[in-house]
Amino acid sequence: MKNAGRTALITGGTRGIGKGIVKWLASHDYAVAFSGRDQVAGEALEKEIKAEGGVVSFIQSDLNQSGSVADLINATVKTLGSLDVLVHNAGIYPEQDFASLSLDDWHAVMDTNLTSGFLLTQAAAPHLAKSKTGRIVFISSITGPRTGISGLAHYSASKGGTEGLMRALAVELASLGITVNGVAPGTILTESLAELYAEPGLMDSVTRIIPVGRMGSPDDIAATVEFLASTSAGFITGQSIIVDGGQTIPEVQGNS
Repeated sequence: MKNAGRTALITGGTRGIGKGIVKWLASHDYAVAFSGRDQVAGEALEKEIKAEGGVVSFIQSDLNQSGSVADLINATVKTLGSLDVLVHNAGIYPEQDFASLSLDDWHAVMDTNLTSGFLLTQAAAPHLAKSKTGRIVFISSITGPRTGISGLAHYSASKGGTEGLMRALAVELASLGITVNGVAPGTILTESLAELYAEPGLMDSVTRIIPVGRMGSPDDIAATVEFLASTSAGFITGQSIIVDGGQTIPEVQGNS
């Protein structure tokens, strides 16, 4: 039980990649708290993990509401007794062409994806410092830091900003024993992605450009998060690990 006694908070943990991280860490000896807006989905996941012997607690939270971030961190520490790991996964990516992108649309994505990461870190840092092996892992993306997709200018900017924030925090928080890293997923098969690629043949065409020949799974991301969250990763900070099956490597992309 290499992670016994370690505690973790995962934001956006009720579905997709976040759900995969919650289940993975809970099955690898972490005591886990996770947040999300969907109370029904959150309570169902908590029940499922507890039935499998995991130590887990769902905390309903909307990171865009005033005071919600501080409340979430306080509730986590009260529930788990401490905080060793913060995984900021919560994020949205509504498609919107740039010409019609409003300031409200822009702020909605920035507040959820980027600003909440800043607020979470600020609130969690004192608790992570007490751990002596505090870990922050931001779930970034290949979109923004390394690639671009039409209709996702706001999302791309938020993820580029996330990686910039990660590197600055890695320097500033190192003296507190806190490492700050990121995981940049490629195309990961989640509920949201299945909806996005619902058009017949589209999912196959995307899969063909991934060198390993398949889309990623939430477990692929969760395993990387677990390593960065572990006490074994204490000499890694300010880094973003791409987990994309080689998707960003080919110089020329194609459908065959």
